[in-house]
Amino acid sequence: MMVPMRQKGVSAPEFVEFYTAQKDRCLRAAVASGMEPDRAEDAVAEAFARAWSRWGSVRGMESPAAWVVRTAINQHISWWRKRRREVFPEVPPDLPVTDELGRPDLVAAIRRLPPRQREVVVLRYLLDLDTESTARSMGVAPGTVSAHLHHALASLRAHLTVSEGTSP
Repeated sequence: MMVPMRQKGVSAPEFVEFYTAQKDRCLRAAVASGMEPDRAEDAVAEAFARAWSRWGSVRGMESPAAWVVRTAINQHISWWRKRRREVFPEVPPDLPVTDELGRPDLVAAIRRLPPRQREVVVLRYLLDLDTESTARSMGVAPGTVSAHLHHALASLRAHLTVSEGTSP
């Protein structure tokens, strides 16, 4: 099947390679940022579609994966704002979401962090951005990133130490 070109000089194989290499990381980052797994899949898929339509400019960014995750988060926020007054029963996900090490407790602890701390952890550790890139992605100063990261890591250490101490 021939994939239509959106912009001159943009190759489909280049985008397919990016998508294949980054889709799982972006999905884990979206879930860790607080989205339910099914909503994260939809938001990340939409974000990749938007990345394809703008691939000429997105590919030149410092971290296209961070752009995809930020776009997915923004899309999820828009979705949530439209539906925030609707009430839906809570349905737990079928399978626990884990990080690359297979630790569902870590992902659950990250999801309990305040939104800005959660976003810093996702960008710094799940997408491997440095402090400067994280700051630019979030639109804040590098010191703000460091402060949020400090508080987030302290909270994660405290939670995971308590959780590990209570398990058999």
